[in-house]
Amino acid sequence: MTQSRRMLVLRAVVEDYIRSQEPVGSAALSKERDLGVSSATIRNDMAALEDEGYLIQPHTSAGRVPTEKGYRYFVDRLATVVPLSEAQRRGINSFLSGSVSLKDALQRSARLLSEITGQVAIVASPSLSKATLRHVELVPVAMSTLLAVVITDTGRVAQHGLTVSAMPTADDINRLSSAVNEQCNGQSLSSASETVRALGGTGFETVREAADALADAFASMALDERANELYMSGTSHLAHSRSLTDLAPLFDALEEQVVLMKLMSNLSEEPSATGVGVSIGSESHTPELLHASVVSSGYGRSTSPVANDSERNETSPDQDSTNEPIAFVGSIGPTHMDYAATMAAVRAVARYLTFFVSESGSGD
Repeated sequence: MTQSRRMLVLRAVVEDYIRSQEPVGSAALSKERDLGVSSATIRNDMAALEDEGYLIQPHTSAGRVPTEKGYRYFVDRLATVVPLSEAQRRGINSFLSGSVSLKDALQRSARLLSEITGQVAIVASPSLSKATLRHVELVPVAMSTLLAVVITDTGRVAQHGLTVSAMPTADDINRLSSAVNEQCNGQSLSSASETVRALGGTGFETVREAADALADAFASMALDERANELYMSGTSHLAHSRSLTDLAPLFDALEEQVVLMKLMSNLSEEPSATGVGVSIGSESHTPELLHASVVSSGYGRSTSPVANDSERNETSPDQDSTNEPIAFVGSIGPTHMDYAATMAAVRAVARYLTFFVSESGSGD
């Protein structure tokens, strides 16, 4: 579709339908929109858009509503995400800045995003496979068991039991811990596994078994591609949806966390002009999401984190790009959701989490 006027008509229909959730007629567009043409011309454009699959007419006497193809055209031409207002930015920073831990920040983010969008919000914790080692502590907990407490750059804390045939002395355990923390700090868990396994020299003979067990633990964590947890909020908002019958299967989809993690993770890793991925209806290839849309953005490590959106150029998403997303934040709602507002909210929360993770990783 190359006709600029039809593009404006389609955009107007999508925006009006999102706002009213009622079929949009040519007379209403002619009256409420300054399109510079008559109602008859608009009606012809809408008929052409219907023939091309962008609109559909539920009833012969009714106006038209967007199809998935219409929503996709609309979303793809949101070249920039409308920035949040200064009050909204302050509200996000004020609410999330009180977080005392990564888990608290993720829980708060889910609640806040749900309140902003009026939809289901999902925030994933970082997977260990994408983390780097910040600190490890080895603690004897039984005659033949050491507990490895692993802290990553993302703020994750993981515990892993290490079985040994004979417990090393406290000095040997401390020597091993110090060597691991000195040589493995900043390494990925897979690299840390190799480093620990290669430890040699005087003082490590008596902890060889413990070192090998720790290397195995790092290797196991490095293979964990799953996000540790999903923090979800706002499922009650579904009860207020006009399309409750259509969205009922969404409750089943929300139970299938592995499916959601894969979908939202893939969306967050796809490059786009807005830095936000959007899946509309059948694009998710998930029957339960046939009448829903998913908006997702990755968060992760930032080379120059900025706490406040007002300090960024809103038209240049690359300014806050991360080396690699380590997890995602997203929103799920009906296909007639307010895409512009939802994308802006998801991106703003993802930016804050990028800052939070970067600050956590730079701490002592």
